[in-house]
Amino acid sequence: MTWMSFDETLPVIFMALMGLAMLAYVLSDGYDLGVGMLMQRATPEQKDLMVASIGPFWDANETWLVLGVGLLLVAFPKAHGVVLTELYLPVALMLIGLILRGVAFDFRVKAQAVRKPLWDRAFVVGSTLAAVAQGWMLGRYVSGFGSGWNYPLFAAAIALALPMAYVLLGACWLVMKTEGELQQRALGWAQKAWWPMVGGLLLVSMATPWISATVRQRWFVLPELIALSAIPLMTGVALIALRALLATRAVRGPLCGLPFVLLIVVFVLGFLGLAYSLYPYVVIDRLTIWQAASSPAALKVILVGTCISVPAIVGYTVFSYRVFAGKTRELTYA
Repeated sequence: MTWMSFDETLPVIFMALMGLAMLAYVLSDGYDLGVGMLMQRATPEQKDLMVASIGPFWDANETWLVLGVGLLLVAFPKAHGVVLTELYLPVALMLIGLILRGVAFDFRVKAQAVRKPLWDRAFVVGSTLAAVAQGWMLGRYVSGFGSGWNYPLFAAAIALALPMAYVLLGACWLVMKTEGELQQRALGWAQKAWWPMVGGLLLVSMATPWISATVRQRWFVLPELIALSAIPLMTGVALIALRALLATRAVRGPLCGLPFVLLIVVFVLGFLGLAYSLYPYVVIDRLTIWQAASSPAALKVILVGTCISVPAIVGYTVFSYRVFAGKTRELTYA
């Protein structure tokens, strides 16, 4: 067995950090995008409570996106050029959606009562636009930016599936953070979102090996197939347990946070499967981690800054979630 030197290991470290940053973004900003998309189904009073449930977190959640894209830029500049060139339009649409969300979030508080529904709709539109754009980007990235009719079709499928996953995540967040009528409605939203989310996950899982020969070769060979089968099996168990839990009374009481935890498990398992499928590529079939990486000297300097910034982001995140733990109360402004 040949061990990699530290210089050879550095690109792997940065790829892992970038992947974890994007996973943290999907989990954290995913639920507040889901809450945003669900606002159209709520009463005006419930909308205020929904906004209050994500108010202390939503802006900081996007820090993980900045970290992930920043690491791509400084640690893998060649891949950054390829990815951003291929995804220029959906990235622009995602940013428009995120900006629209931010503006609507603040303006809905200060607007006159007659204008408030307008900003609520803007919040819904911004959330939906950002989620759909992220799904399209993920589909194009996983498929290696291939050309042909099947590649855009695959990306479109993920562009529909990812928002449904966010909606389910947002509904489970509301089950955990709210009480009474809104919690009951969130349970109904989660039960309805479960079916399209699972259906989309199955279709995407079946289509991914078809769209990418590299993924097909990584998964469907022995003995790797036996070991990797644990990922879809555990995902299925978690999703079935989630659906069963949503139908119980306990989910409105002491187990209110368990659906959200189970869904996080599903996302983490999906991330592990994706990471295995892509490694050692940073752009599948085009650039490996080492081909795209900056020089070892540059990566060592970047690592110093990363060792300072990442613990600071993690520490702030843990602190904020601890301070604002528990059920959400009525939205008030001093």
